[in-house]
Amino acid sequence: MTDRKQNEKTQDLFSNDVEIQWCPGCPNFSILEALKTALVELGKKPHEVCLISGIGQAAKLSHYLKCNFFNGLHGRALPVATGIQTANPELTTLMVTGDGDCYGEGGNHFIHALRRNPNITMLVHNNEIYALTKGQASPTTEKGEKRSIQKEGVRVEPLNALGLAILHHCTFVARGFAADKDRLSKMLAAAIQHEGLSYVDIIQPCITWGTHPLSWYKERVKPLPEDHDPKDQMAALHMAMGEEYRFSIGILYQIAAREVFGAGFREAVTDKPLGQEASLSAKRIEAMLQSFQP
Repeated sequence: MTDRKQNEKTQDLFSNDVEIQWCPGCPNFSILEALKTALVELGKKPHEVCLISGIGQAAKLSHYLKCNFFNGLHGRALPVATGIQTANPELTTLMVTGDGDCYGEGGNHFIHALRRNPNITMLVHNNEIYALTKGQASPTTEKGEKRSIQKEGVRVEPLNALGLAILHHCTFVARGFAADKDRLSKMLAAAIQHEGLSYVDIIQPCITWGTHPLSWYKERVKPLPEDHDPKDQMAALHMAMGEEYRFSIGILYQIAAREVFGAGFREAVTDKPLGQEASLSAKRIEAMLQSFQP
C-alpha cells in the first residue's frame, strides 16, 4: 500500500468531525496521527479501542480519535483505565495524559500502576510544563528554569518517571519524539502489542509556552545506541537517568509480561467481559459481596 493510500485509510477509520483545539503546528497533531497509523497497521477497529484521558492539552486527544473514550478528572485516568481493562479485557485499552496530569495530580496512581501491571498502553505527552494553564512548572521541569509562576526559577529536582518505571519492572518502557512520527508510530504499535503495562513518554515540545523551539529538540533527539539491550535493567536505567541520554528515543526496557492485573479475578469468576456474563446475576453478586463481611 502506498503512503498516500495508507494515510487515507488511517484518516477514514479513526477520524471524526470534532474540531481540534490545539494550537496550529502543535506536535500533538503528530502524536494523534502516529496513534491512528499504529492502530490501523495493527488491524484495530474503532469499536475495539477504548481511550481514557484526564485533563490537559494531551487529554484532548481522546476527543479527536473515533473510538470508545472516557474523559475523566485531572490525574485520575489510570484507575479508570485499569477498571475498564479489568472488566473487559477484549478492549484495546489506551490512556493518554500529560506530564502534569500523570506525574503531578496522578503521580500516586502512576506508582501503583507499576505495581499492578494492568494491560494498558499509556502515552504521556511530556513538554515539561502545564501547557493548558499557561506554562507553570510541572514535575518534569528542569531545576532553575523560570516559568510563569516560578519567577525565580524552579527550586527542586525534576522527577525521572522513566527511571522510576524501570526500577519497578514496568514491562515496557519507551521514550518517543512527537516530531518523529514514523518512528513514534512503530513504537506505539509495539507498545499496544505488548501484554502488560506499556509506558511511552513522548517528548512533546510546547510551541506556545515552551522554553525552546521545536528545532532545538530536533538537533538533540537521537535514537538509542544500536547495541542497547532493552532486557538489561541496569543499561535501561543508565539510558533513562544519564543526562547524556536525555533526548535518546527508543524502547529503553522490555521484559516478558508478568501476570496482568485482573487476570486472577477473571479466572475465579468469568473468562468473558463482565457485561457478557449472564451468570453474574444480582443474587450472585450479593453473595460475593457478603463473603467479604467479617
